[in-house]
Amino acid sequence: MKGLFRNKEIRDHIVISFAVVFAAAVLAAVLSGFTAALIVLCCGCALIWLNIAYLQKRYRKISEVSDCIDRILHGQEELFISGSDEGELAILSSQVRKMTAALKERTDQLASEKIMLSDAIADMFHQMRTPITSMSLQLSLLSDADISYEKRLELVRELKKQLERLHWLTETLLKISKLDADTVTFRQDEVRVRELIDKAASPFLIPLELKGVLLEVNAQDEVFIGDISWTSEAIGNLIKNCMEHTPEGGHIVIEALETPLFTQIEVRDSGSGFDPSDIPHLFERFYRGSNSSESSIGIGLALSRAIIVRQNGTITASNAPEGGAVFTIKFYKTIV
Repeated sequence: MKGLFRNKEIRDHIVISFAVVFAAAVLAAVLSGFTAALIVLCCGCALIWLNIAYLQKRYRKISEVSDCIDRILHGQEELFISGSDEGELAILSSQVRKMTAALKERTDQLASEKIMLSDAIADMFHQMRTPITSMSLQLSLLSDADISYEKRLELVRELKKQLERLHWLTETLLKISKLDADTVTFRQDEVRVRELIDKAASPFLIPLELKGVLLEVNAQDEVFIGDISWTSEAIGNLIKNCMEHTPEGGHIVIEALETPLFTQIEVRDSGSGFDPSDIPHLFERFYRGSNSSESSIGIGLALSRAIIVRQNGTITASNAPEGGAVFTIKFYKTIV
């Protein structure tokens, strides 16, 4: 009751109510006598006390909601607001419960994203540190005046290789960051799959030939709507992955298929395939499978997936029945 009268509006309401009752009692006394005035006074006071009891119950509910909001603001996670049968107050309680759930979900999401970002930055610096450390050692060896010409050429070639790896790593991380920030605008052009594959495979033709790996392309007039430049980046990462895991004398096959629902591009190799335990994680950033090479960083497939998904596509990885890895891409003609 004491807390109730701290509210100025309630105090004013009760004072006015008593004033009206006493005015009505005085008027009844003047018009009808003392008995009528007493009846009016008793009934008025009873109604006022019933009103106060109702207001007190309602005030407790409002105070409960207020305390709950205060606990939310102070970071208390375990919150409970009892139900209310009163219309507007019940709606308010329901909205506070929804707000609490939404805030908790958002807070958990931000905490998870913060951990993921921290882990990603740590992985990124770890991957960069490896070629930088190697380059530092090679430069130290090159500074030796007694080093032979042949050894100097070997170190320069290795230094160039590490620089190219570092350049690819930074460029790929930059592209992933742009995709994460949603600052990339994908073109909506009609892309011919054969032209796309030729563009994606072009940087690997000489390395494939030197390794003795045959690249077979089976694509005719298949098309889809997308961005040829970004998609060739995605396909190129798949070709690179297959090339690294295909033994000398093996082959890589790229096939296209168009249906009324989607355009499919399948990339498969004759390598050892994937460890089944790795398949669910292949497109995660910085994940290195059990068959990964020492130079593998684990972001190429993650970038490919990000590019394809943002163009209304899907990508999956599996093992072919006859052996070898299979990447299956589908660009859907409608939103899925």
